[in-house]
Amino acid sequence: MLRILLVEDTEDVGEAVVGAFERMGHAVDWQKTHAGSMDALAVQDYALVVLDVNLPDGSGFDILASLRAKRIETPVLVLTARALVDDRVDALDTGADDYLVKPFDFRELEARARALLRRSKGSGSATLSVGDVSLDPKTRTVTLSGHPVELTRREIALLEVMMGQPGRVFSKSELLDQLYGFESDAGPNAIELYIGRLRKKLANAKTQILTLRGMGYQIMAPRGTGR
Repeated sequence: MLRILLVEDTEDVGEAVVGAFERMGHAVDWQKTHAGSMDALAVQDYALVVLDVNLPDGSGFDILASLRAKRIETPVLVLTARALVDDRVDALDTGADDYLVKPFDFRELEARARALLRRSKGSGSATLSVGDVSLDPKTRTVTLSGHPVELTRREIALLEVMMGQPGRVFSKSELLDQLYGFESDAGPNAIELYIGRLRKKLANAKTQILTLRGMGYQIMAPRGTGR
């Protein structure tokens, strides 16, 4: 059984979400305020946070920003009535892992929650290493030959996906779903942009991020070094 924090001030929505997660076999702590949520997060670790943006005493975005500032990487699924692309971009850039617009089908909520929980469980805490590049999923830090490399949250997420399966070719659409979620308006050019940034920041690495024309991208260790 996993423990989930629900931050939602609307009674009927909250009751329905709690019921959905309990049917999935999870325990749910339901908080209706910014203050109550921060208190809960201070004393309890959660497998997933489901977060409404509009709260009576503050913004859900402030809770999200606080989590990420403390380097707490618990998956966060944002629930909100805000449907504009700018709002989704703000949520993702602040550190949300996915975004669902109200009203929503509870089957979709459950599917997205399962995907985030699988991703979180699968990442584990073991350091990923490909050649001279290493990534610690727990601390979200990257090193090159032991020296820290400054990357953005999304750059780290992209690198983590590829380093989890070195040598595998990832299509742009696969990487797009990993970085932006299922309903993103971001196009394939966004992946090209982040790949370009990673190559620039890892320019001194022997490990390579390769482009396979018409297929996608793969990360490879230099020959003779193994994974």
